[in-house]
Amino acid sequence: MNSLFLALRVSTSGNGKKSTPAIKVAVAAVALSVAVMLAAIAIVLGFKEEITRKVIGFNPHIVLRVNPALSRDEYLVDMTPAMENMLEETPYISSYALASSIPAIFKTSEDFKGIYLRSIGKDYMGDFVASQLTSGRFPDFAKETDQVIISETAANQLQLKAGDTIPTYFITDNVQVRPLKVAGIFNSHFSTYDDIYAFGPLSLIQELGSIRPYEGTSINIYVDDFDNLQDYAVDMRRRLDQAYASGLINRYYEIETTLENGANFFSWLSLLNTNVAVILVLMTAVALITLISGMLILIVDKKRFITILKALGASNRLIRRVFVWLTIRVAVTGLIIGNAVMLTVLFLQKAYHFIPLNPDGYYIDFVPVELNAAHILILNAAIIAITYLMLILPSCFVGSIKGAPVE
Repeated sequence: MNSLFLALRVSTSGNGKKSTPAIKVAVAAVALSVAVMLAAIAIVLGFKEEITRKVIGFNPHIVLRVNPALSRDEYLVDMTPAMENMLEETPYISSYALASSIPAIFKTSEDFKGIYLRSIGKDYMGDFVASQLTSGRFPDFAKETDQVIISETAANQLQLKAGDTIPTYFITDNVQVRPLKVAGIFNSHFSTYDDIYAFGPLSLIQELGSIRPYEGTSINIYVDDFDNLQDYAVDMRRRLDQAYASGLINRYYEIETTLENGANFFSWLSLLNTNVAVILVLMTAVALITLISGMLILIVDKKRFITILKALGASNRLIRRVFVWLTIRVAVTGLIIGNAVMLTVLFLQKAYHFIPLNPDGYYIDFVPVELNAAHILILNAAIIAITYLMLILPSCFVGSIKGAPVE
């Protein structure tokens, strides 16, 4: 006799018509556990994806700077032909750009706000800032050199809206004032950045700072694989040292990475891994305990069935395997229900963001979700495998049931 065949043919209820309360509880526990585990994994992956995207949006993968403690002429970076050739020849660099920033003050008749005006371009921060716009538009900074993008924080404080003109004071060797037009307003929910940054054209900052077209305050680099950023930074350090030693570049450049500039955020995200591990262990324990209880109740309910099998010559090993498969059947039912319900909720959340969050505490105004097919399959397979292994021991209870005569 085949144990799997018998398990598929036998009802999980005592009378063959309706499941016992214990079986219903077991199915519900498995469904709830799977749903919670799926939600935990999807939400943590979503948080990591969204927060990392925002940190990278404000902080290029690799930033080349000169020590800011040096004099003005010495701390400016040079995008010389030799530097461009070195960057072009580096295989892992996907894009790079000269960038600059300058302190400024937005002033209205009633209030003022100090900010840093950062240059922005299509290859660095452009797509990200455009995706965070709440009003207005992303201008063509190559042509519209009097346009800026400001944060919603600054707009609310100064009572500005898209299309308004704001007198802007720039702190250089001499205080200069320029009327700038607010092309767009963004809100990333990252108060650390929203509170101090505005974005404008590189040419405007170079003009105001009296620096040449090939000079800036940093060179922003994006690489092809963020996971290898540390290794790329080490290699970039080596390349810069060689170029400096050979005289190809005339500055000693310091290297900063996104991992350093966003260290606080990445440390917070790493703590979420521990939370997920705890949730997975607890939910697995809940599911196993209820399944083991359900198996024992099934064995008690199926005394007559066990007696018949023993009368037909079935071994205790065969009967144990029947009840293991029978309980696995209950677990699979719970898995199907849990997956169906939670995946539906997660797909809807990913599409419509109907579950909100407090952006002041979480840096995002909705619960982020990232669905990974491999993670979902591994989770379900692991639950079935662990359930099968853990049910072998309690199935030995079958051996204590004697083969009494069948009426």
